Amino acid sequence: MKYIRLFILGAVMLLGSCNYLDIVPENVRTVEDMFVDRYAAEQSLASCYWAMPRTSGMWNTNPAIFGSMEAIINREKRTDAGMRLALGEDNATSPIMNYWNSTGSTRSVYAGIRDCHVFLNNIESVKDLPRLEKDRMIAEAKLLKAMMHFQLICFYGPICPMRTSLPVDESTVGVRVYREKIDDCFQYVLDLIDEVIESNALPSIIDNTISESGRFSQASAYFLKAKTLIYWASPLFNGNTDYNDFRDHNGEPFFNQKYNPDRWTQAAEACKQTVAYCEENERHRLYDTTDFVLTKPLSPEYLLIQTLRSSVSEPFTKEIVWGNGRGIDRRTMQSEVIPRFEYYTTSPPTTGRWSVPLQTVELFYSSNGVPIEEDKDWLNGEDKKYENRFKPRMGDVEHQRQVQLGEQSASMNFDREPRFYSSLGFDRGKWYGNANINTPDDELDCLCLKAREGEPASAVVGGTDAYNATGYWPKKLVTLATTYVDANSFHPGRIAFPEMRYADLLLLTAEAINESKTQPDEEVYKYIDAVRKRAGLEGVVDSWNKYTENSSKPTTKGGMRSIIQRERKIELALEGQYHWDCRRWKTAPAELNRLIQGWTTTEADVNAYYQPFTVYTQKFSLRDYFMPIPESDIINNPQLIQNLGY
Repeated sequence: MKYIRLFILGAVMLLGSCNYLDIVPENVRTVEDMFVDRYAAEQSLASCYWAMPRTSGMWNTNPAIFGSMEAIINREKRTDAGMRLALGEDNATSPIMNYWNSTGSTRSVYAGIRDCHVFLNNIESVKDLPRLEKDRMIAEAKLLKAMMHFQLICFYGPICPMRTSLPVDESTVGVRVYREKIDDCFQYVLDLIDEVIESNALPSIIDNTISESGRFSQASAYFLKAKTLIYWASPLFNGNTDYNDFRDHNGEPFFNQKYNPDRWTQAAEACKQTVAYCEENERHRLYDTTDFVLTKPLSPEYLLIQTLRSSVSEPFTKEIVWGNGRGIDRRTMQSEVIPRFEYYTTSPPTTGRWSVPLQTVELFYSSNGVPIEEDKDWLNGEDKKYENRFKPRMGDVEHQRQVQLGEQSASMNFDREPRFYSSLGFDRGKWYGNANINTPDDELDCLCLKAREGEPASAVVGGTDAYNATGYWPKKLVTLATTYVDANSFHPGRIAFPEMRYADLLLLTAEAINESKTQPDEEVYKYIDAVRKRAGLEGVVDSWNKYTENSSKPTTKGGMRSIIQRERKIELALEGQYHWDCRRWKTAPAELNRLIQGWTTTEADVNAYYQPFTVYTQKFSLRDYFMPIPESDIINNPQLIQNLGY
């Protein structure tokens, strides 16, 4: 009798409060047991979901969280996997995050794909499963296969597509397989997705957002197709001559050497089809101020900030096309992203280690909706705001909803766009919600974060490693449902990591259309301006015309490319998208060789605190575009060719 290793859902199908992806390990089971009835089949499908990479996990399982130092953790934790990856310490002998085969906290993606094959090969034998449900589950398993292959491409570049079942093994060692050309890998992913879309077997939207949260909808399939085509069209995978010497077993380049502009046209069409599908009957749309549930009256300014924050951290909204709850330990995650507002008396209830460096902080626009280094007011005004952005400035009545009245904070924390205040927490910054007391009736009485030496959120009070390294916290990842019970304990709210978000789709669409045209037009502006409008900003053309000396920037293809890329860095900041974006754009060498800085957080004096301090020195080289294939696999299967630089 054939046995395979299977981790199954357990009680989650019975408990409506659980996420569909919250898998509980169980014993080894036979294939016959796995498909004996409807319930067992549901468990088997859940195990296929469980097999996906833990991209919603923390820094030891998701390379995109800290792998490009968009965010960091303190130096006491620099030996954790995410920081080691960012510091260029990956190696083929002992890969840091090994999704090719299984080591440490990661599991082979190939093993997960094999689970999908087992499911697809046996699902028809389940007798008490209605046809519609069976077709839906088949479509889900195929889309899981497509997503896992896509993720492998992002991790490793050319892969060994697993089109059929392979012998039971943790990777590709069990058979002598070859890595295939990147075009063939992408085409296989697209073929799988097209099968799913054409079957029309997935629900148009996940209605039961609690018991079925994390399952795919038809919109998920459309989104994944659009994203796959975007990646295939991007410079890393489209005419990448840097990889001319990276050749397959036939001596031919793994990467196509001639740029194909038609790929952007295909990507643009897929993006627009996805938007149209989402817009039909408002299946998905941007989360706006009408969606935010008020418990107390809020000014329009605070309402917008809380809306923008909730568009990411509030689970199961119409903005989230697919949220990945796989592997999230919400207590650990919320502890890492929230600061302390009071002095504790026993042990730190939270760590606040998830730190945002100045390089990310400076990306956010001015209140005029343009980069601070391009804003005429910041550059040429009497107060020289850009030149003096690191100097302390007193909080006044005009800015009392962002900075505590009568307290000093860095000048760069004033006069920024709403997403700055919805995304980031900082010293003397106002923080609405998450308190251990009832929300105040007057919003101006909300929490004020204090982070200098000896204060509740400071490095010294945090102990050996329970502190923030830069003086900025990722507020957007702290759900409003997370609250402090008292100064010594907190209650973590629930969050599903937003892997597919509608704002992301709109920006991908703007990017694809811009790249498919000789110069931008109203169609390009429409999609990016929708995201900006939700953020309380004017459109790109008006903003650059009014507030910069480079009014022509949005009218050129290259200028618009730069604007779209900056918009993605801001809107999707700290969500793990930048790690992959800077690679597929091939901007990583120019952007990721830099000093990673924060404030001097061990100082109590305001002037000493607001001095840039170098936490890490980041380096990026050609090899860092992809992870290494484990050396053990290369030895066992000499037909495999290692990635460049390892």
